[in-house]
Amino acid sequence: MYNFKCTFSLVILLFVNSISSQNLKGTIRDSFGNPLQDVGVLNKNSGQHSHSDNKGNFVLSNTKAYDSIFFSSLGFATKMILVQASNFTNGMLVQMEAASIALDQVVLVSKVDVLSRMVAIDIESDPVKSSQEILRKVPGLVIGQHAGGGKAEQLFLRGFDIDHGTDIALSVDGLPVNMVSHAHGQGYADLHFVIPETIQNLNFGKGPYYADQGNFNTAGYVDLKLRKSIDTNFASVEIGQFNTQRFLGMFNVLDSGNSSAYIASELYLTDGPVKSPQNFNRINVLGRYRYNLPGDQEMLITASHFQSKWDASGQIPTRAVAQGIITRFGAIDDTEGGQTSRTNILFNHNKKLLDGGSIISKAYVSQYNFELYSNFTFFLNDPENGDQIKQKEGRVIIGAETTYANFFNNWGRGNLEYNAGLGFRYDNSDDNELSHTRNRQTILDRISFGDVDEVNTYGFLNGEIKLGNFTLNPAIRLDYFKFDYVNHLSELYDTKSENKIVVSPKFNTIFTPNPKTQFFLKTGIGFHSNDTRVVVANNGTDILPAAYGIDLGTILKPADKVVLNATLWSLFLDQEFVYVGDAGIVEPSGKTERYGLEVGARYQATDWLYLFVDANYTKAKSLAANKGEDYIPLAPDFVSNGGIAVELKNGISGGLNYRYVDDRPANEDNSIVADGYFVTDANINYKWNNWTLGLIVENLFDTEWNETQFATESRLLNETSPVEEIHFTPGTPFYLRGKVSVTF
Repeated sequence: MYNFKCTFSLVILLFVNSISSQNLKGTIRDSFGNPLQDVGVLNKNSGQHSHSDNKGNFVLSNTKAYDSIFFSSLGFATKMILVQASNFTNGMLVQMEAASIALDQVVLVSKVDVLSRMVAIDIESDPVKSSQEILRKVPGLVIGQHAGGGKAEQLFLRGFDIDHGTDIALSVDGLPVNMVSHAHGQGYADLHFVIPETIQNLNFGKGPYYADQGNFNTAGYVDLKLRKSIDTNFASVEIGQFNTQRFLGMFNVLDSGNSSAYIASELYLTDGPVKSPQNFNRINVLGRYRYNLPGDQEMLITASHFQSKWDASGQIPTRAVAQGIITRFGAIDDTEGGQTSRTNILFNHNKKLLDGGSIISKAYVSQYNFELYSNFTFFLNDPENGDQIKQKEGRVIIGAETTYANFFNNWGRGNLEYNAGLGFRYDNSDDNELSHTRNRQTILDRISFGDVDEVNTYGFLNGEIKLGNFTLNPAIRLDYFKFDYVNHLSELYDTKSENKIVVSPKFNTIFTPNPKTQFFLKTGIGFHSNDTRVVVANNGTDILPAAYGIDLGTILKPADKVVLNATLWSLFLDQEFVYVGDAGIVEPSGKTERYGLEVGARYQATDWLYLFVDANYTKAKSLAANKGEDYIPLAPDFVSNGGIAVELKNGISGGLNYRYVDDRPANEDNSIVADGYFVTDANINYKWNNWTLGLIVENLFDTEWNETQFATESRLLNETSPVEEIHFTPGTPFYLRGKVSVTF
């Protein structure tokens, strides 16, 4: 009897041990049956952790019956399930319920863009007020407007004066925003066609480490994600200083079975704080249709139209204000301004395949028009008529991409997740023009005038191999470019063409010893293309200069409601680009080197109080210049932003945010300095039933600051010789707006 008991106990022990060594498999879905990707899966008993793939499937090793498994994801309530013996044979089906975004939902899954999840909480806690403003949510990214609100903002990131987009790739649900060989400069990226309330979230990454990101992804990339559907109708009216008015409507027009659709429209009017009214007006219209078969396929069709017109006071010289010729909000030439429009059709499709893989596709077409009048130097080149220039183009963009993604459990000694994609983009810019004009009426001289045709075809392969606590992410990208330019100023038919192939390998390593700790090492090569007019003029030299990057960092979660991050990074460029305003092109300027430190902290003190801060230090220098003359103009060396968000149960909510930019060199020898600034914004809201009343204050303490600055040589009408000094656009003074919104 004793031997029988021993034998029986041994069998039971071996059986339990065999169960403990099994892998637990399952699928995670939302309440509508849609698969959820990157949900954190944690075995509280063993400490084993994993995450779901793009089909919602997960595998958790070393799991046994009655272990407690926790499932966590942003925007969903954390869920705990006790493992049953039947789960090992039948699998586990987990349904997650939507909940307000909070830091305790964050699990540090083995992904290279995990910091985007933290910023999602910043956006949820403090919603953005404009589509361009959401870029400020990316830690270390600074924006500045210097042409009346209708022109794309100037961008700064990781020690770059990116101008309007030469070194950051911007997209909206995969629709590219950057314009190659644009009339105003390479990489021009205007996000004003996006209605801020339609933005659900953003994905971003810094450095050239991402195989699905190509041209302009050197300092980083940002991809805005729009709402797939809306639950209720929404309308708002905003009235403020400087004759500002904004009207918004979002309407759910279809919600039937597997189909849904909504439309959104926005009208924005303002004269701005300047002495000469901006007469700015912008209208946006967007429609989105979604067809969804949970677990099978999802299709999104998006159509949008945007147009705006404005007048601008332009950049003004410091001496004109010091001498009392004009005030800070005056103008030397108030005939600047312009008009622009963009119409987009975007198709996104995700199909689950029988082999367990997925096909993810997108296709798009955009019709774009642009006309801008500027005067940077006043009367330097033409003392009689002035130096006003006109930049104009009409453009069509067509593109498509298809990606195959799959996930293999127990691949070798670990798991393999990979995706492979092919795509193309074609830009046709007709009558791409730079002319010398007078008073926005008369063309005095055409400086350049021609047609640009640029084709980029590409393929990429990205793999993620999970070996225990390590994730290895090898990737490679291949791009082919063809540049064509027809010069209309030539008496004879004059067409030139160049082409180039570039290979961009990347390799990232992630170590996640537990769901609260991640270390990463990112390495990779990226590139930015040059303007077609420069490419053909230089006979193909310096077409696609490379960028070599490395990041070493960590993200820590020492407590449920605290997240910390730190990164050391370095970036070397074969060729820096400088925008030449009066030539309307971007020209090469030599090799550069940058390195820096980024730190950040997020703390959800209570359910109603959220705090965050980011600080970024960069050292940037030109390797093609002598010491002391190797500064990179306008490259910020220290920037910081942070804020506090409050949401009380009595319906009151609000936030206080700051942004800081240190003094920085405005020219190569640092003899001219661009002044830094510290600006604070605030908002407060009261929600009663389905109504919300709000106040928005920009520059709460009425700080005198310069939003954009340039070291420019110019001559005023009464001057006999030119002067090089800071020319600036004044930052917005204290700016109060009231808002009323309703859901129904």
